[in-house]
This record gives sequence, C-alpha cells and structure tokens, in this order.
Amino acid sequence: MTKPEKAFMVNSCEIDILAGVWGDLDEADRSRPVNELAGILLTLVDRGWIEVRRVAPWISPSGEKGFQPGELVPRGDLPAVLEDAANWEYPNDGDWIGAVTLVATETGTRINRRSPAETPE
Repeated sequence: MTKPEKAFMVNSCEIDILAGVWGDLDEADRSRPVNELAGILLTLVDRGWIEVRRVAPWISPSGEKGFQPGELVPRGDLPAVLEDAANWEYPNDGDWIGAVTLVATETGTRINRRSPAETPE
C-alpha cells in the first residue's frame, strides 16, 4: 500500500471522521489537492476495504450521548461528497453529526492486520 492508502486505512480502523486523516498523512500528501486524495480513497472503497458513512448520534445504556457510524454514503454520491473540501475539515461548532466518517470493512480490518509482506499491492 502507498503511504496515503495506509493513512486512510488507519483512519478507517479508528472510525474517525474524514478530517482526522490529515494527522495520518505525511507532509507531502497533505499538500495534495482534495480531489487527488478522494481518488485514492475511492480505490479503497472499490476494493471493499473502507466504507464511507455519516456520523450519527448514539446514546449509551447509561444515557450518555455520543457518536457512531451512521448511514452509508451511496457509492454514486461519493465523488461529489469526497471532493467537497468542507468534508475534510473538522466542524467549527464541534457537532460531528452528519460528518463524513471512514469505517474499515471486515476485509479492510484483516488487510490492516497483515504484515507488509502479506498485504496486496
């Protein structure tokens, strides 16, 4: 895997919002245009390694409010969603509901646990 692909995989295993990937990208990749990064992410989606979802509210059994991955963003909508620079930023108001989040699929989780020698190119 390339460095940016690894960054997206880390982000998806952490079930972080898309903006969190900036901390996992190296300096050279942080300067890439969003549409290039979106293209890389789409290849991982098409491989079945990552799902793109919207953050949804969650309430714990004890009544505490939190977040969870919500509805899947349809594949046909992904190019426009991922090329929107606003989706790559943390919400100014701190409300993550509706933010784009990356979630590793079962296959993606297995790929991420493999050693570099076992991981497909």
